[in-house]
Order: sequence, then structure tokens, then C-alpha cells
Amino acid sequence: MTPDPDRVATARTLLAQLGISVADLLVEHSDPTTVAEYLPRVRAAASAAANRSYGSYWNRMVAAWGDRPLTSIAATDVEAFQRECARTARRRRNGRGGRHAGENAITAARAMFNRAIADGLIAATASPAHQVPKPRRLPSPRRALTPNELTEINQVVRTSGNDAVLDALLLRLHTETACRRGGALSLRLMDLDTVHGLVLLQEKGETLRWQPVTLDLAARLEAHAATRGAVRPTDQLLRYRDGRGLTSRRYDHLWKRIGDRLPWVAAQNVSTHWLRHTTLTWVERNFGYGIARAYAGHTDNTGPATTTYVKADLQAVATALAAMTGQPHPLAASLEDLGM
Repeated sequence: MTPDPDRVATARTLLAQLGISVADLLVEHSDPTTVAEYLPRVRAAASAAANRSYGSYWNRMVAAWGDRPLTSIAATDVEAFQRECARTARRRRNGRGGRHAGENAITAARAMFNRAIADGLIAATASPAHQVPKPRRLPSPRRALTPNELTEINQVVRTSGNDAVLDALLLRLHTETACRRGGALSLRLMDLDTVHGLVLLQEKGETLRWQPVTLDLAARLEAHAATRGAVRPTDQLLRYRDGRGLTSRRYDHLWKRIGDRLPWVAAQNVSTHWLRHTTLTWVERNFGYGIARAYAGHTDNTGPATTTYVKADLQAVATALAAMTGQPHPLAASLEDLGM
């Protein structure tokens, strides 16, 4: 389209009155904020979970790009950063050549540039981190444990270690609820309902849900907390013998001890999350996808459109628990009531 000469002349006149030349409009005005100056603001706005997941990567960004303006970071810089994080990732038994570290590096960079877009420091289409694809996530090697494998693990836990009562309670809690480690560690005295057989789980994504447990486990959890010094409603439920609240280190020591006695556990890098796979697989096979999804505490809407309609309530989850454990639950319905 050929520009109208009269409109061009009018525009030039207006620009001249404002003291702006055409050349000025062609100059890209970049925000001088550096990565080192901006990242503290990102950290302050991020959740505790995001800071735990991406904090180390943000530290590395400061080391690599600290004195550079945000607008000077290119896609090539982000990709080089991702490959360096993958190359230097700590080598673990279940490592995937640093793929997970590389994925987290890009996610951490995207989090920073998303915040910069929201703050108006860069254009919505100018994020270099979003121009670098994440590594394709490989299938997880985790699987459901067989009944015999689960029996072997529980036998080792009950007959070894310096606190078999605590460790057996931990495994039972994870087996009954399919909760994550964070959910168990965040339990407080006030999160236990011994009358209705429920625990209040706080897990990733700041999700909050009541999860059924057998009345026997609820009573054991209450007794455990009482004998180990939990008094106030906000006191941590799971505790060491000396009264200190449980930490994630207990899980590390627990699976190390189990692996020392059961070589297949060490070889396959079995962890607490395998108990979650075990329980949810059983629930899905026997009660269907909808109840398994509710049992897992999944609230996302990704996947097929039918996930919007495939939902289950607390009563259905309690019924699945009762069937799995062979113990009655006050919230459980009969299979006939569920149409099964």
C-alpha cells in the first residue's frame, strides 16, 4: 500500500513539533535493568515451591549474566545455559544425562522472563527463553510394586533401623493415602480427624484436600503424635523420638537402609513415590480412572475433555480405601451405591 503523501507530511509536521525525528522512532529503547538487579524481585514474587525448584538456577543466571541487561539475553544464551546445566548436573543412579536439570533451567528462565513481561520490561514476544524448546520428557521408570515386593519392603522396615515404629507408620501412611513426601511432612496435629478417618494433605501447587485413612491408622497417628510431644494444633504430626519434627532426611536414610538389605530396591532406585504408583494403580484397576484421579488429588484440567466430567467424591475414595485395606471406613459407601 502506497502511503498518502499528505498524511506523511502531516505526520512529519507533528513529529517536528514534538521534537522527535523519524530516526528516533527507529532506535530501540532498551530497559537497562540487569539480570542481577531484577532476579531479587522475581524471587520475592515467586512461591516458596518455585524458589526451592528454581533458586539454584537463578543463582547460576546471576553468575552467568548478572551484569547484562535483561534485553540483551538472546535465545542462544538461554540454550547455552540449558546445556551447561545439563552437562554439570549431579550424577545420580536414576539420572537421565542431565535432562531434568536442562528442563528446569529453561523453566527457571521462562519464569524470570514471564515476570519481566508482566512488569513491562520486555515485549510479550521478546522472551528468549520461550524460543528454546524444552527437552522431551522421558517416560518415568517408576512402576507399581508387586504384593510380594511390598511385603519384603515392609518386613525390612519393621525389623531394622533405629525407629522401626516411625518408619512402619510412614510406609503405611503413604500406602493408604498415596500422598507425596511433602504431604506427609506438612501434616499437623490439627490435620488429623480420628472420628471420620481423614488427614488434611497440603501438597505441591498449594493444593489442600481431605484424604481418607483407616480408623486404625488414624488412631496410631494420634498416639504417635501424643507420645512424641505434639500438643498444639499446629505442631507437626510426624516426629522423631526426641520430639523434633520429621524432615525429608528420614526418607533418604530409610530407602538407603532398605536398599542395603534388598539389592533390587537399590538397583531400581525404588523410593516413596513408588508407593504412590502402587496404590493408584490398584485403585485405577479396581475402581476406574475417575476415582483414581480423585485418590491422587489431581485437580488439573489437562488431557481429554472427559476429565471435566470424570470426577469422584470423598465417599468414593473412602470406599476404594476400605476395599484395598479390608477395613471399614465411616465415609465408605457400598459398591451397589456406587453402581459397581
